[in-house]
Amino acid sequence: MKDDMLHALHKEIEKRHHELTDKRIATLYLGGGTPSLLAVDEIRALLDKNARYYDFDPEIEITLEANPDDLNAKFLKELSQSGVNRLSIGTQSFFEDDLKLMNRAHTAGEAEDSIKRAQDFGLENISIDLIYGSSSMPIWKENLQKAIQLQVPHISSYALTVEPKTALDKWVREKTVKAPNEEVQNEAFYYMSEFLKENGFVHYEISNFAKPDFYSRHNSAYWKGKPYIGFGPSAHSFNGGKIRSWNVANNALYIKGIAGGKRNFEEEILSPKDQLNELVMIGLRTIWGVELNKIVSTFENHILDEFYSLLYEKKKEGFIIEEEGFLKIPEKHWFLADGIASDLFLIDED
Repeated sequence: MKDDMLHALHKEIEKRHHELTDKRIATLYLGGGTPSLLAVDEIRALLDKNARYYDFDPEIEITLEANPDDLNAKFLKELSQSGVNRLSIGTQSFFEDDLKLMNRAHTAGEAEDSIKRAQDFGLENISIDLIYGSSSMPIWKENLQKAIQLQVPHISSYALTVEPKTALDKWVREKTVKAPNEEVQNEAFYYMSEFLKENGFVHYEISNFAKPDFYSRHNSAYWKGKPYIGFGPSAHSFNGGKIRSWNVANNALYIKGIAGGKRNFEEEILSPKDQLNELVMIGLRTIWGVELNKIVSTFENHILDEFYSLLYEKKKEGFIIEEEGFLKIPEKHWFLADGIASDLFLIDED
């Protein structure tokens, strides 16, 4: 299956590279599934394939998502010479009880050792994922302190959620584990924000913190609405305007479609209201906010009138502020950002 998948990926890149009209790319992201299961030669071949069709920026950011248990010394030594210059490691926690709760395959020791080992091979641009709301505040504080001690320059952190048909879902229903508590998660979120800022991080997106010069350039492009193209099962693409598409999630159907010269995918044409909703939803999650001039120059008056009516209420409540031509959510309300943004959504009547 892996060989078939790699063949399909190479073929999709060949067939679809023209969809990205700007051939100069500043970021490339190997994610989804577990790309760290690939051999480094296979990763390098994918990079070389893209380099045939795109002009890599001299300072290109090339990120690989990885599980801690995949990052052995041999792999990292080869990876450090492959062109990959940023790692996103699915750490989740540095404590065994948390990892068991989240049904993770790696141990607490592997979580820490994988980071140290990557740094030893010169891969210092590292992001780790941390999950909050899974344990007590003292444990959460120790998790954050461990990240500081390890000198990780980027942290992505998310609240624990109970997904259907998972082990955690079963344990919660059986009452062997308590369901996540929103008040506890709120406390953990704001403690994290203050603690990381005190330690030199910038809280630049609701779930993302970085030392200066270590922002995720790839994700920042998403949040700023720039076009991108994705290859592989479930991969999403966006033309920067109103067309969004995504490949079928099923591996076998993806491979079969590419092999037969027919990409299995779905496509969505965003209405003007959909485009505004997305612009607001994504922008309000960041320190940059949403540029008012972009809204005014893009959308027609009847849409603007409807939006301004909703915006007025949010401004009056103090949930939205305007700074130098940008709409922003004050950081004290960031935990509620998704709900605030959704209150500004416009609904298509048809």
